[in-house]
Amino acid sequence: MKPDEQWPTAGILLPARVYDLAATLNSGQAFRWQKHGEFWIGVIGRNHVRLKQTSAGIIAETNARIKDWDWVPNYLQTDIDLQKILKTFPNDDPMNRAVTACRGLRILRQEPWECLASFILSSTKQIVQIRQIVARLCNCFGEEISNFNLSEPAPLRNGASPKNSQTINDLARVFPSAEKIAGLTEKNLRDCRMGFRAPNLLAAARHIAEGKLELEALRHRSYHEARAELMKLRGVGPKIADCVLLFAYGFDSAFPVDVWVERALRTLYFPHRRVNEKELLQFAATHFGPHAGYAQQYLFHYMRVTGNR
Repeated sequence: MKPDEQWPTAGILLPARVYDLAATLNSGQAFRWQKHGEFWIGVIGRNHVRLKQTSAGIIAETNARIKDWDWVPNYLQTDIDLQKILKTFPNDDPMNRAVTACRGLRILRQEPWECLASFILSSTKQIVQIRQIVARLCNCFGEEISNFNLSEPAPLRNGASPKNSQTINDLARVFPSAEKIAGLTEKNLRDCRMGFRAPNLLAAARHIAEGKLELEALRHRSYHEARAELMKLRGVGPKIADCVLLFAYGFDSAFPVDVWVERALRTLYFPHRRVNEKELLQFAATHFGPHAGYAQQYLFHYMRVTGNR
């Protein structure tokens, strides 16, 4: 098989002004994107996809035959007016620095179950470790993508082979459904080396598979109602619930607070004052405006890429 016979079968150019693809895919929102040469390779739903940023926009290609491409711009959120969102941010020095450093960062719109399960698995883990545990889960229990050639890693357009073909093969399977995981045992999941997260993931999957929580219905609930429903799940606290509401449902008022965000708030906004957790949460709830979740992601990524230099 020649290199270009596998990629692409279909492709689309998404005009996108002020879009930083690398920052968006590598900012701790989603965990199945890998950089290979000039492409980002990943899985959206049941499709193996590769993305490339150009001066004209984002090129999306897949080796499946696609008629309806709406799922790609929806996932990448290329159609939103980012400048309109940024104008709602507070005009203060920390926020302005974060926006300048992370220009073009977007928030993805992910499939709810994959997002929820991924963040359940994220507990006490760093991003690189979350990627590994998610990859193992998909390798163990995900259905094979029919248009992916396991025997020949997807080549780059210039014909070069990726440096690490094994990481490409990690993307050969879809994310396992809640119903699939619900039929497993805790031991099955622990064998994938997810430790104490195994019973949490299993409980959430069974809760959803049994119809006790309808994830799609949360789109029609208020932020507070949807948050309360998610927090009924074992292992889902305020931070994980807010991540899911922000990254899967588009509740821009959700403001996930983890170690990085707490450090950002204390360091950037209260450098000479001790504030307790309640005061920090109150500040976050009132200071960052209607798109506070977007502001949070800028602060989060700013702290990661700069190390608060």
